[in-house]
Amino acid sequence: MGKGKSGDGERNGLKSSFAAGVAALVFLVIGYQAALFIHKASVLRILERKDAPDTVFVIDKALAESILKSVPGENQVQTQSVRGREVCVVRKKTSHEPEVEAVRQKALPRSVENFNFNPNTVSVADLVRLGFSERQAVSIDNYRKKGGVFRRRSDFAKSFVVADSVYARLEPYIDIPLIDLNAADSADFDRLPGIGGYFAARMVEFREALGGYYSYKEQLMDIYRFDREKFDALSDLVTVSAGNVRPYRLWSLPADSLRLHPYIGSYAARGIVLFRENNPPAMWTVEALDEAGVLKDGMAEKLSRCRIAPPATD
Repeated sequence: MGKGKSGDGERNGLKSSFAAGVAALVFLVIGYQAALFIHKASVLRILERKDAPDTVFVIDKALAESILKSVPGENQVQTQSVRGREVCVVRKKTSHEPEVEAVRQKALPRSVENFNFNPNTVSVADLVRLGFSERQAVSIDNYRKKGGVFRRRSDFAKSFVVADSVYARLEPYIDIPLIDLNAADSADFDRLPGIGGYFAARMVEFREALGGYYSYKEQLMDIYRFDREKFDALSDLVTVSAGNVRPYRLWSLPADSLRLHPYIGSYAARGIVLFRENNPPAMWTVEALDEAGVLKDGMAEKLSRCRIAPPATD
C-alpha cells in the first residue's frame, strides 16, 4: 500500500510541474506578443509624428522672410495666392532625437536606385543607395580594404552579401573599366589573374622595349613564358586604347635605339639603317625590309601590326 501511495504522489507531482510549465509558457508567449504589439505601436507613433508638420503658419510674405532670418532650424516655405494676396505657408521642421531618427530609418521602406558603378571604388553610401543594408555595404568595403578585387561583373555576384535577385537587377549597371596596357603601372598589372609581381614587371619592361607602347594586346604573348593560357585568362580585362599609342619611329631612330626593339635586334637594326641610306623614302616599308632579308623570320608580321610613324617628308 505504501508503494502505491508513493507512486501516486510522484505522478501528481509530475502533473503539477507540467501544468506549471505550460502556464509559464503561455504567459511567455502572451508577454512576447504584447511586447511586439507595443513595439509596433511605438514605431507607428514615431513615424506618424515625424511625418506630420510640427507647426504651420500662414502669414504675409515680407513678414515671413523677416521672421525666418532669426529662427534656427530647417523650414519649408511655399508661396501661394489667397484672394489676390500673396502669402506664405511655412512648415517648421524641428530636430528629433537620434534614437527616434534611427527607428524611422529602419522602419520606413528604403528607396532603391539603379546607376552605373564600379564595385571596386563605389562608396559605402552609394552601395546603400543601390539597395544594400549598411552592414552589407561595410562588408563589401572591408573585402576591398583587405585586397579583394572585382575583376569581372560575375565576381561581384560571388560576394556572399549579394543576393541573386540583387545581382540580376544591378548587373547591367556594373562598370569595371578595362586596364589599358599603355596607361597601367606594375601594380595594375599585378592585380590581373595569374600575373603576380614577376610578370607585372616583365609587362612594363616589354612595353618600354617596344618603344613605350603596346600596339595590340596579343603582344603580351611575346613576353618570355607568357603563354596562350595566361593570355586567355586576362584578355577580356585589358585593352589598348588608340589614344594611348604613340607610333614607333622605325624610319628615324638610330641603330642603337632600334636594336632594343624585340622584333628587330642588333643585326636588323644595322640593316634598317643601311636600307634607309640606300633607298628613297617611298620604298620604306616593313614588306620591303622583309624582302631585302633585313628582318628575321616571322618578325615582319609582328612588326607590321605595330603602329609605325610614316617616313618624314621634306
